Amino acid sequence: MSIEKVRAYLKEMNCPHDVLEFDTSSATVDLAAQAVGVIPARISKTLCLMSKEGPIVIAVAGDAKIDNRKFKDTFGLKAKMLSPEETLDATGHAIGGVCPFALPEGTKAYADISMKRFETVFPAAGSSNSAIQLTCDEIFHFGKCIEWVDICKGWQEE
Repeated sequence: MSIEKVRAYLKEMNCPHDVLEFDTSSATVDLAAQAVGVIPARISKTLCLMSKEGPIVIAVAGDAKIDNRKFKDTFGLKAKMLSPEETLDATGHAIGGVCPFALPEGTKAYADISMKRFETVFPAAGSSNSAIQLTCDEIFHFGKCIEWVDICKGWQEE
């Protein structure tokens, strides 16, 4: 089970926070925000896309959307979301529980600056009814992110 892999991974990484499990689904930004009791923007959604080097995940704020121009400028190709099956293969997590933790070797993680306006955010933890509260620096560290990127729109005043 993916949530158990994430729990073991975070324990191994000496994460001081507990994974939260809910009786209801937290598979979407809105459902997760309701379950946690925060605004949707504070939910960190993890997008799974293809890069020139293979699959990547990018943790972004819940109200952010991919800006195709920024993505292409950063990664050198058009943004292409992976299918649910490809996402499971690339991350080990099913849609609704995708997170930047306990990823298979070869899947790289990034973090988007859209999250930096919050003290803490809530990414999923490997299942469609889980989350964990982390600072942006913690999500970057525990996700073994390569770098902070600016590939989103819709989260700030234009």
